[in-house]
Parts: sequence; C-alpha cells; structure tokens
Amino acid sequence: MPTVPAKRDTYTPDSLLTVAVRVFNERGYDGTSMEHLSKAAGISKSSIYHHVRGKEELLRRAISRALDGLFGILDEPAAVDGPAIDRLEHVARRTTEVLMSELPYVTLLLRVRGNTDTERWAMARRRDFDQRVTALLRQAAAEGDLRTDVDPRLATRLLFGMINSLVEWYRPDRGGRTPGPDPEVADAVVRTAFAGLRT
Repeated sequence: MPTVPAKRDTYTPDSLLTVAVRVFNERGYDGTSMEHLSKAAGISKSSIYHHVRGKEELLRRAISRALDGLFGILDEPAAVDGPAIDRLEHVARRTTEVLMSELPYVTLLLRVRGNTDTERWAMARRRDFDQRVTALLRQAAAEGDLRTDVDPRLATRLLFGMINSLVEWYRPDRGGRTPGPDPEVADAVVRTAFAGLRT
C-alpha cells in the first residue's frame, strides 16, 4: 500500500505573523508560549522555528509593521509641506487610518510594556513619533493657528489618547463596514480634536 505523503507546511512568514499577532493580543505577549503559537497555527514548533528564531522575532516583526505605517505618515508630502496646522491634521487623519487598517498590529504596539529588548525599542520609537508630532503642535501654535493655553505635550497625549482608543472599540467587521479605514471615523476624530485645538 503506498504511503501517504506528509502534510506540507503551508505557512508563510506573513501568515504565521497574522496568527501570532492574534494570539499575542488575546493572551498577552508574556502569556504566550511557543506551544500556544504552535496550536493556534496548527503546525509543529519546529515548523515555526523554520520561519523565525522565536516569539520575540515575531513580536518585532509585528511591531515593525505598525511603526513603519506610522512613521511613513511623517514622510508623506502633506505632512512635510504647508502650514503646520494642515500638516498636523493630515498626520492625525492618517494615523487614524493606519490604526484602522493595521488594527491588530497597532493594538499589539500599544500594549507593549517594556519587558523585553523589543518592547523597549518599540516604546522608544513611539516616544520619537510623539515628539515629532509635539514639534508640529508647537509650530502650529507659533504660527497662530493653535491655542497656546494647552501645553503641546499634553495636547499630543490627548490627541493620541483619542486616536488610540479606537483599538478598544473599532471593529471593521461590524455595523456593515467594509474592510479598511472608515473615512467617517477619521473625519470625526479630526473634527473633534481640532475644534478644541484650533484658535
């Protein structure tokens, strides 16, 4: 009787990353073992090690995807040229859109606590992003377009507090939404934030 060939590992690094991010978000990174990842993916641990060195590499890849999306915004033409207030609104809108389109990855980024080298690297990158936005806020205030009675660092925290809260309630598969960023949500974030920040 002919032998049945063994099932081939059909996982790619990208599909494995998708599973890992889901498990990290469900269990927490510290609460996730390679055994958990193996069971969730339906493949052996050795198959996972064929793709990555360990779960921290998966974490770094996932967080890098979120950070690359966010930092890419700062290089877009509308974030570089023009009055600071317009650039700031663009960054706020696009940050909201990136969060919605990369929801699991940004959720994971926002949940890191600094317990590993990768998490500390991610937190430092997030601080760098916040500082660049704070500099834009300062410039917009200096140009007379933003109120000066709110500290720019506080305004940055409030702005991103509102945007980042989307990870707690935004679900692209509910309410008849189509996959991808919801322009209505991005518009609401910008209108609500800048109604209070503009002079």
